[in-house]
Amino acid sequence: MVRIHRSVVVWDYARSLCTMYWTVIIITAILLLGYCLLILIYRRWYLQLAVFRPAAGLQPVHAFTVIIPARNEAANIRQCLSSVLSQDYPAELLEVIVINDHSTDDTESIIRSMQADHPHLKLINLADVVSGELNAYKKKAIAYAISQSSHPWIVTTDADCTATPNWLKYLDAFIQVNDPVFVAAPVMFTNSESFLSVFQVLDFISLQGITAAAVGAGYHAMCNGANIAYRKDAFFAVNGFSGIDNIASGDDMLLMHKIQQAYPGRLGYLFSREAIIATPPMTSWSAFFNQRIRWASKADKYNDRSVFWVLLLVYIVNFLLLAVLVISIFVPQGFSNWLILVIAKTLTELAFMVPVAAFFRQTHVLTWFPLMQPFHILYTVIAGWLGKFGSYRWKGRKVT
Repeated sequence: MVRIHRSVVVWDYARSLCTMYWTVIIITAILLLGYCLLILIYRRWYLQLAVFRPAAGLQPVHAFTVIIPARNEAANIRQCLSSVLSQDYPAELLEVIVINDHSTDDTESIIRSMQADHPHLKLINLADVVSGELNAYKKKAIAYAISQSSHPWIVTTDADCTATPNWLKYLDAFIQVNDPVFVAAPVMFTNSESFLSVFQVLDFISLQGITAAAVGAGYHAMCNGANIAYRKDAFFAVNGFSGIDNIASGDDMLLMHKIQQAYPGRLGYLFSREAIIATPPMTSWSAFFNQRIRWASKADKYNDRSVFWVLLLVYIVNFLLLAVLVISIFVPQGFSNWLILVIAKTLTELAFMVPVAAFFRQTHVLTWFPLMQPFHILYTVIAGWLGKFGSYRWKGRKVT
């Protein structure tokens, strides 16, 4: 009797597990179908976006203040400033402000050594104007630099970035043609060919592609603070970072959404290779996860709920795929079904990634894309969860 009872229990357990498995599979397949349709829509929107080409003979007219927050960037700041200060752009229309955020390395001395040859390069030490602990040092740095700026257009980039020689010339031409108050432009990771580097390049290409695709549909959903520009009067008109200044991240997207609400139809996206800003990838998995957790931490802070729902769909799909993989260990033929779902996801995403990678001239990394898929699923789940419920370290500071 005991043996029969155990058999019944085992049978009931197996049947319950099988029922749960197929329930999860069906839900995952339905949501994955919605996700794949969304990606294909993004692809269509992306292909509708025309590359910007300025008219021949167009002369620069806009004066820019380029603001570069820097914290312990001695390894990168010279190359960054050299690329900005050597722009093919009139010096009288350019001001560069580096705001040194409590650096403990040679960042400040490097900037000062470059000031002798570049009188329009200014240095501000944040420690001289800020006291006490903050949760958003970068926003405070940018806001103060804007208050000290001389020109009507603010351009922000990061201290580890490099610009093309025509970056500001194309930005000026785009503003002349389109009359926006806010402009986003593309950013890309350089590739050192390591596994971690390729992983970041692929991940970032997808984000940049979605940013551009949304613009192709006439909608601005994302941007990156390494390459944005906005009118100073628009920044002050929306009270700057007020209301979002307690959030460590979001000096780009959260500000963009504030300006979008105040100036509907006045945002632009400079879709041109000449406007690409390049930045190196994180050099360790720890730094990579801290960066992505920082980005994910603002996911529920958008007033535009459509952005939140898209991010939620992405997270749930990846979470369910991870759950299906775990359950598949206990279900015969379970792994085969998981593999079918992942292949469908991978092929759909590749259809989107091919034209995006071509724009950034990084199509060679797509050969890695199928192999990276399991790692990307796991990373999305972990980073999304910790972005909402965890803390992270950034630039040597713990952020909660």
